[in-house]
Amino acid sequence: MKKILITGGAGFLGSHLSERLLNEGNEVICLDNYFTGSKNNILHLLGNPYFEAIRHDVIMPYFVEVDEIYNLACPASPIHYQYNPIKTTKTSVMGAINMLGLAKRINAKILQASTSEIYGDPLVHPQTENYWGNVNTIGPRSCYDEGKRCAETLFMDYHLQNEVAIKIIRIFNTYGPRMNPSDGRVVSNFIVQALKNEDITVFGEGLQTRSFQYVDDLVEGMIRMMNSRDDFIGPVNIGNPNEFTMIELAEAIIKLTNSKSKIIHLPLPKDDPTRRNPDISLAKKELNGWEPKIQLEEGLTKTISYFKELLKL
Repeated sequence: MKKILITGGAGFLGSHLSERLLNEGNEVICLDNYFTGSKNNILHLLGNPYFEAIRHDVIMPYFVEVDEIYNLACPASPIHYQYNPIKTTKTSVMGAINMLGLAKRINAKILQASTSEIYGDPLVHPQTENYWGNVNTIGPRSCYDEGKRCAETLFMDYHLQNEVAIKIIRIFNTYGPRMNPSDGRVVSNFIVQALKNEDITVFGEGLQTRSFQYVDDLVEGMIRMMNSRDDFIGPVNIGNPNEFTMIELAEAIIKLTNSKSKIIHLPLPKDDPTRRNPDISLAKKELNGWEPKIQLEEGLTKTISYFKELLKL
């Protein structure tokens, strides 16, 4: 049994990771300030004697003895991270400093949940880990993009200067049960609109692409990365390389929900990436052949069932 700290443990991703690690026989401490996380995501875990939920904000130091730390804390949808951009940057940067300081003191291994957003609006396609990105430092998405980029820098410097055992993953678009229905992310937006037979709002012409990864595949990749050989620290892309336009996604969701929704077009937000697709060659090589197992239709079907129950539709 390992003792594991997960920051952002009550969030969409954190709750799935908590559940998986508990099922594998570990003790889990879930740290969350519940800004975007929810106790509803972890209610089913609270009765487990090896699970502990603590309300705490990672911009403040936290002290505990653990073997591993998964640093997931940060609002990840544009609506939430743009609500208070200064706080978003603080969460990424000060949260990284506090968790790296903790890892250094207690000699714990720490994994940073970075993001495909560090590539910005990429000029290279698909994106490999050695691509430095095309990011606007002063745009509406900068608080998240640059916060995560700075966190990667801090992780590498703590590793080089203080020999902290680090792992860095770059997460591409992930979806699944326990997404917040009002988080503004494209999958949850489209599903909720389709289930309510409302107009599905596509930005621009809808030809911009994303690569959608089901949450179980991400959790598998995260755990494999944490358990990978010591000298492999990343960064490594964790995502599904199958690429879809927004129109294709909207049409697939309309079909799977038997919705009467119509697709309408709204102006494209500033700095919205036109293409996003991971090269996962490194993950396949270093993480025991890891690759996504659940493809879009199966994953959407599971996610639609969750939202039907949540919305009582």
